[in-house]
Amino acid sequence: MPNHIIIKKKIANFKKKIFVSGDKSISIRWVLFASIASGISKARNLLISEDVLAAINIIKKFGIKVIQKKDLFIIFGKGIDGYNYRKNTVINAGNSATLGRLILGLIINSSKTIRLVGDKSLSRRDFKRVATPLSKFGAKFKLEKNFSLPLTIQGSKNIKSIKYHETRGSAQCKSTVMLAAMRANGTTYIKAKKSRDHTEKMMRDLCLPIRVVKRKNHDLIQVKKVKKVKALNYNIPSDISSSAFFIVLTALSKNSELLIKNVNINHSRVGVVTILKKMGVNIILKNKKIYRGEEIADIKIKSSKSIKPINCPTSLNASAIDEFLVIFLVAAKANGNSFFKGLAELDKKESPRLKWGSKILTKMGVKNITTKNSIKIFGNPNLKIDKKIIINNYLKDHRVFMTSVIAALSFGGSWEIHDSKAIRTSFPNFLNIINQLKKNEKKKKNN
Repeated sequence: MPNHIIIKKKIANFKKKIFVSGDKSISIRWVLFASIASGISKARNLLISEDVLAAINIIKKFGIKVIQKKDLFIIFGKGIDGYNYRKNTVINAGNSATLGRLILGLIINSSKTIRLVGDKSLSRRDFKRVATPLSKFGAKFKLEKNFSLPLTIQGSKNIKSIKYHETRGSAQCKSTVMLAAMRANGTTYIKAKKSRDHTEKMMRDLCLPIRVVKRKNHDLIQVKKVKKVKALNYNIPSDISSSAFFIVLTALSKNSELLIKNVNINHSRVGVVTILKKMGVNIILKNKKIYRGEEIADIKIKSSKSIKPINCPTSLNASAIDEFLVIFLVAAKANGNSFFKGLAELDKKESPRLKWGSKILTKMGVKNITTKNSIKIFGNPNLKIDKKIIINNYLKDHRVFMTSVIAALSFGGSWEIHDSKAIRTSFPNFLNIINQLKKNEKKKKNN
């Protein structure tokens, strides 16, 4: 089968209700916490993607039993010190920086040398940012010259607590230190720039010894040594990052309406909703509730008749960092010019995403000015595409692929989008949901 798709026309109007796949961040964290729990943990709606399956394969290498029964995953945890470390073990994080960085914090007590590898995209990403603080706990690292994978880690049986100042706004850096702190003697103190807080919420839900004090621009976190992790049963909510593609598709499509059920709207993840609302997109959060410390809601979206430009506040960057590519598509149709700054971190993702955002817009005929950390987008409310566009050679970044699909369905033109298998890392069901929304077209033809 060809590893590319062809899209030659815009999507017809639709009115649908959909369920999006499970939250990737929570899915990976559930696997890791369940693996060190004392007892049996169960999860439903776990995201069955390459990233999450890589997490499962890693804990299996450490002697943890995992069973899947249709939608139910069962992990037989062996306790906080239950990992079986073997000599010359190689673990593969695939495409997932979240997994690659977090697992290092969990295996910091291994006296055996462990080698961490990843795919081509992950192998170009910076791991010094986690190796540096983890070294302070007593672990030893060997990295490539550019501080990337593959790397080796040798932990210690005598892990000492540390003080750590996280300045990037990276939940991965903060989280791996928190996981390492669970094995350290004493109390670890962390001052962290605002970022996603799924790890903190899961630790508090498990009644682990963590204390979080929130300040305006940073959080103060204390983590003490953990003696026992209780089993964790979890119904994984839908992923806001995956939902963002359908929010934008609905906003850019005429006479359309969509309801996305049971989505995680964690405050550190809903920057995309805040930004799009500021741009005039019709979004309503319904049926809000709290589940295991996480905020959940149904998201209702209607087509936007007029889109306003935005000078995007940098305070929203961390909570929308994975959604900016698709946000740029909305800015392309705005009645005016939009400006986004402080986005250098985008080029340290699976692909240089800020560059790819500019490249996609340029291919679409949308004028933009891009620097190393900013982009100015000259919006065109009447934007229509009537040419052929080819998207390839993007390091198989799932978000580049999905953004290109949304652009093709929203603006028209003839698109040839390569590496469709890229979605397997985070959202294997993406094209199936697209086809659900396109079913209206078939009904109209038959009538």
